[in-house]
Amino acid sequence: MIMFKNNLKNRGYTLLELLFYIAIFSIVSLLIIDSMFSMARSFKEASIYAELSQGGAMMEKISREIHQANSVASMSSTSLKLNTKDEEGADKIVEFVLLPFSGPNIEFYEDDVFVANLNSPNIVITDLSFSQITTTHGKAIKVSFSMRSSNDKLSRVQNFYNTIVLRGSY
Repeated sequence: MIMFKNNLKNRGYTLLELLFYIAIFSIVSLLIIDSMFSMARSFKEASIYAELSQGGAMMEKISREIHQANSVASMSSTSLKLNTKDEEGADKIVEFVLLPFSGPNIEFYEDDVFVANLNSPNIVITDLSFSQITTTHGKAIKVSFSMRSSNDKLSRVQNFYNTIVLRGSY
């Protein structure tokens, strides 16, 4: 009789043990799923900030071209055409323009030939402004633009500003 009782005791799981293991499995699964969603959100935020940080490189390109310029050929609130020289010393014209009908891109032209869009396809330029500052000591161009990521559901806008002195003015 004693052998019969031991044999029944070791036959399997009880209902309470089964419920306990299911509860532990459920909790661990929920923690893993939550951490995966958190990582996905963090990756998306990091990619949005990386896209918005491209504005610094765009401003650097615009600033470099303005600083190298000898004079302003023409300017409006959303376009700037500069007289400058290439590496060999030949005259050339560079232009930055934001055309509302061609998409939200800052377009870069050299000698009236389209070279490239300064912003990537995921970046939307919401505002571009050029204004000239003239003093007795020289000329400068104030540049400002606003941009946002097309992947950002919050539509956060990043603003960039700079004032650059023309090389030919001092």
